[in-house]
Amino acid sequence: MTTGINSPAGVISPADTISAKSPGANSLGANSPGANKGPCASKGSGANKEPGSTEDIGPPIGISPLDGLLPEEPLLMMGAGPVPIPARVAAANSIVINHLGSTMSQIVEQVKRMSSYVFQSEHARILGVAGPGSAAMEMAVVNLVEPGDVVLSVCNGYFSNRLAEMSERAGADVIRLQVSGEQAVSVEDVKVHIETHRPRVLTIVQGETSNTVCNHTLPEICRLAREHDCLIIVDAVCTLSTMPLEMDAWGIDAVITGGQKGLSSIPGVSLIAFSPRAWQSTLERKTPMRHWCLDAQLANRFWYGKSYHYTAPVSGVLALHEALRLVCNETLPKRFARHLRSSKALQAGIEGMGLTLSVAEAHRLNSVVGINLPSGLESAALLDHMSSVYRVEISGSFGTDIVRIGQMGEQSRAHNIFRTLHALGSSMQSLGVSLDVPSGMSALESTIGAFKHTADTALSPVMPITQISA
Repeated sequence: MTTGINSPAGVISPADTISAKSPGANSLGANSPGANKGPCASKGSGANKEPGSTEDIGPPIGISPLDGLLPEEPLLMMGAGPVPIPARVAAANSIVINHLGSTMSQIVEQVKRMSSYVFQSEHARILGVAGPGSAAMEMAVVNLVEPGDVVLSVCNGYFSNRLAEMSERAGADVIRLQVSGEQAVSVEDVKVHIETHRPRVLTIVQGETSNTVCNHTLPEICRLAREHDCLIIVDAVCTLSTMPLEMDAWGIDAVITGGQKGLSSIPGVSLIAFSPRAWQSTLERKTPMRHWCLDAQLANRFWYGKSYHYTAPVSGVLALHEALRLVCNETLPKRFARHLRSSKALQAGIEGMGLTLSVAEAHRLNSVVGINLPSGLESAALLDHMSSVYRVEISGSFGTDIVRIGQMGEQSRAHNIFRTLHALGSSMQSLGVSLDVPSGMSALESTIGAFKHTADTALSPVMPITQISA
């Protein structure tokens, strides 16, 4: 069995794949010749050892190499993230270089320049974060929120509530605007809350991954916040590069995203962009930062000062560089159109076979599609069948009775949605659900063929990367 686990650091050899029952493996019995003779192996019964002694702690037994754990045929990752990554991104992720060397400095400069294009900002202060999208969320919150600040958190679901919780932990007086049902927040509700509570910071998600709701009123909400001198933090983890987001034009103060969704990079390296107004706020804090790794001023040393903060995740930054380069090569208008075309076709196919979508179209997120489960069907059984039989993975939910299919980055390719829709319908049929799978596949195909979308008429114009200074 091969898994392609080859890297400059070495290749897994046949010797590494000795089973736990093979001669010479760590599972040798205690009385076998040569058993547990390594430097950490047991040296006796331990009867005469001092309390707390580690002399009896030997290496663990039965540890399998990755090619004994990973499936021989990789699964198609079509859930809410992480998503499949292009070969160039995977190759970049296998490289390790000096995190403070001149090559790394050039890479960081290009990452910032390309990120400016993706965020649609000429003036943002862009930092990388060694951590998931949630680490970038927390970096935005802890740098912009001080104890006693009033924070208005628009809460549509799990991740928007996470922003509220982070603000509470930062010592803020948090007002939660809870949006009932699967719908976007209304501009009028936000206006009333802003005028009533006068928040210093507003937090909101562009797309709520957990229940597939899109806050399509985001541009108007950003305008309201600016009119009331309120900083606005936007979670764009599942939406950045899949749909329009214009940081400068909309007046957003902090945008955060993860690498593992729309950008089609690896998990564990994220991005945050601060507006000049937000950056000035970090410089004028009245209270000291209690976080060290997430201190934006310390991170700035590496991202703009070419000096040390902590050892940067160089392989992940290189992977992110290649992912951003592919986004820039495609261009945002074409990428937006591809995502919209793919998601709309998938939605047509889902409905065409007799299923229903969990969110009304006016409030629906296209980056992650929610599907209501037919009565009597358990999501765990469906996910297991799709994974084991069709080698396709989709996601369950955070408490609601839905399953979710991602439409981010490499997921939004025709061959991936055809395979996923067939796996979904056929698996449901195998589990006793009556569906018209051929009609669904036909609806998907006809929607893809008929879909017309021009950037000039339906998408906002974007700032070309050639206009962004290095």
